[in-house]
Amino acid sequence: METGTHVLMGVALGSLASLDPAIAHDPLLSRAVLIGTLAGSQAPDIDTILKLHNNAKYIRNHRGITHSIPSVILWPLLIVGVMTAVYPETDWFRVWLWTFIAVAFHVFVDIFNAYGTQALRPFTKKWIALGVVHTFDPIIFVLHLLGIGGLLLGAHPGYTFFTIYVIIAAYYVLRFRQQANIKQLVRSTIDGVTEIITVPTWRPREWHLAISTSDEFYVARIKRGRLLILDRFQKRPLPDHPVMNAAKRDENVAAFLSFSPVYRWEMNEYDDHYEVRFTDLRYRSKGYYSFVAVVQLDRNLNIVSSYTGWIFSEGRLRKKLELAPN
Repeated sequence: METGTHVLMGVALGSLASLDPAIAHDPLLSRAVLIGTLAGSQAPDIDTILKLHNNAKYIRNHRGITHSIPSVILWPLLIVGVMTAVYPETDWFRVWLWTFIAVAFHVFVDIFNAYGTQALRPFTKKWIALGVVHTFDPIIFVLHLLGIGGLLLGAHPGYTFFTIYVIIAAYYVLRFRQQANIKQLVRSTIDGVTEIITVPTWRPREWHLAISTSDEFYVARIKRGRLLILDRFQKRPLPDHPVMNAAKRDENVAAFLSFSPVYRWEMNEYDDHYEVRFTDLRYRSKGYYSFVAVVQLDRNLNIVSSYTGWIFSEGRLRKKLELAPN
């Protein structure tokens, strides 16, 4: 989920903790638990700072090691360790427990969108992305706001957010049923489907799809229960070609290939350079594929310029390539 929803989830978990009488009747402990759940709900996304370095580092590492099993264990210990140095004595076991729940919950909810996480590291670096809710889901966001509104009106924090989370759990069940119906519709429409990647949008009845068969990719959209096929591409394995092999050594391209499960590629030759482009088929907006990796090489196969990331026009991409270091 995006940052705003994670913040609201931190408040929600701190409120749920009041169902424990020991926390509910100790204002100091309750405050410490809330600080812990707020910090824990944000800690795994500290890797967002990698954007300040470059997109390649961010794409390769975001929701990677900071969302891994060791990190889920270490983040609560680190947060509580800092709190003990600056906070009065309290029941640190309970603070640690709810901070741990907040960190684990952050990682757990992140697997339900199309971006996913590497939550099973160090056992596997496979991306787990269930693709049932958008990174920003307005229904989940609004339900949390309603819960906080209830707190301001004097509602019991624990029972309020317990009720909210029962509703959210039912909503997730509904989304899984929608996803299953979509996959059934795709398989009944397109022969030989081997994989369906669902990318929910913030609109509840609209989904983007990247569909694979043995020899083709389909890019499609579900809108109000109708399947609309937008593009169709032949599958082509990456060639064993000097230009392609040189392009794959580029940091931006390597980051893209480590992250994208379904993409097409183009290799073009110009008067004074080559250009290789990789396009992720999951992200299509207003006719443009917004997540790409592009590398330009001179005639000696030296990398001249490259870029990877989200871009929404060809003009902006060209400017990025011009600004990229040689």
